[in-house]
Amino acid sequence: MLAVGLTGGIGSGKSAVADLLVARGAVLIDADQVARDVVAPGGPAYQPLVDRFGPGIVAPDGTIDRKALAAVAFADEATRQELNAITHPAIGIAMIAARDAHEDSDDIVVLAIPLLTAAHRETVKLDVVVVVDTPTDVALERLLGQRGFDRADAEARIRSQISREERCREADYVLDNSGDRAALEAEVDTLWDWLEEAAARKRAHAGAAGHAGSDPADAAAGTGTPPG
Repeated sequence: MLAVGLTGGIGSGKSAVADLLVARGAVLIDADQVARDVVAPGGPAYQPLVDRFGPGIVAPDGTIDRKALAAVAFADEATRQELNAITHPAIGIAMIAARDAHEDSDDIVVLAIPLLTAAHRETVKLDVVVVVDTPTDVALERLLGQRGFDRADAEARIRSQISREERCREADYVLDNSGDRAALEAEVDTLWDWLEEAAARKRAHAGAAGHAGSDPADAAAGTGTPPG
């Protein structure tokens, strides 16, 4: 199994890239979906959130009212940290369990993590990290035109993120999504070829004699400079 961390800034098109990789045979573990699952009724973060922030965050159907939760949890930095202390460990445990379920397979497993950091390489045991990179002005126009954001909100969200340069420094592969859909399809084709080669290197490395103690992730990433 090759574990691929996929990330990118808001408006970068990382969800579109994830969908295209799934169409080519990848298995997707989506952190956003996991985050929704852990706060669903019966999920590991549901009752702790209700206990901490009160019954006012519960919608009539028993689910967490996300807007009501945001109103109280983002009131200040202290409550935001309390929210993260409840949800982040639950999300992390679920992501690791989902990844580990494919450990003995030959799957290319894509873990889509919006706020991926260097620490995720260890905690989620990533072999390679792919960053979807998009110029800020293009990302802004996508948020306005495709997702219906208010300009001030979109600009504020972009400003709140780490810079493109910081994000790309963590990458083993940078995918350019500054063009149209046809250009993106071509970029993902190239990425998929690179991922299949990385998976093959990892399998060969794991099966080779005399390499005990070396790092499979290094074998997967390889020594060459990837396209992108």
